[in-house]
Amino acid sequence: MSTIPGSTSNTSNTNNSSSSSSSNVNSALSSTMTQADFLKLMTAQLQAQDPTNPVDNSQFVSQMAQFSQLSATQQLDTDLQTMSSTVTSNMQTSQVLSSANLVNRDVLVPATSTTYDGTDAVKGAINVTAASSPTVQVLDGSGNVIRTISLGAQSAGLAQFSWDGKDDSGNTVPAGTYTLQASSGSGSGSTSLDTYVSGTVTGVGYGGSTLGTYLQVSGVGGVPLSQVAQIL
Repeated sequence: MSTIPGSTSNTSNTNNSSSSSSSNVNSALSSTMTQADFLKLMTAQLQAQDPTNPVDNSQFVSQMAQFSQLSATQQLDTDLQTMSSTVTSNMQTSQVLSSANLVNRDVLVPATSTTYDGTDAVKGAINVTAASSPTVQVLDGSGNVIRTISLGAQSAGLAQFSWDGKDDSGNTVPAGTYTLQASSGSGSGSTSLDTYVSGTVTGVGYGGSTLGTYLQVSGVGGVPLSQVAQIL
């Protein structure tokens, strides 16, 4: 019986093509793809197979199972991202709403300057890092020390102070913005301390993912909620 020349070679090439196509499908399934992409690859594989030696159905079942698993994983990822976004949004809303209770309340917030209105005393605090006798200095716009307030012996923690708007000579200074400096010790052993001022919360807002919830504090401006040291 005569044979068809090259039939063996063609069958082999077709099988190789089918095998290569199957490999491409598996490779594609390992990365992000859509259902349409999967159908295109399957159609290409069907067109490339040898009609006398078609691809085993089990291969298609395996590929479909892989795609099904990939599709489920992608959907799960999408659902988790959506849920995370929803939870974050709800938390942000809840935080802003709960912070609204602080409106008209006085809070202690970090500040290196304060606005004196010419009448009301400026209240604030310093963060004493170790037991000592710290001092607070008030400087004018030219950097001159106009008032030095000694707080006496203080233990570690927040130590409150009040400035009545007068200089060291007892004269009332003009309304304006003044710088605050605090330290403990003296000379080369002096340690700078963080200063805080008291202000009334006039509003609450959300400044995006970077700033988060913030409070509008009189005499200070916008302050992140996380920086509030104390509610008075």
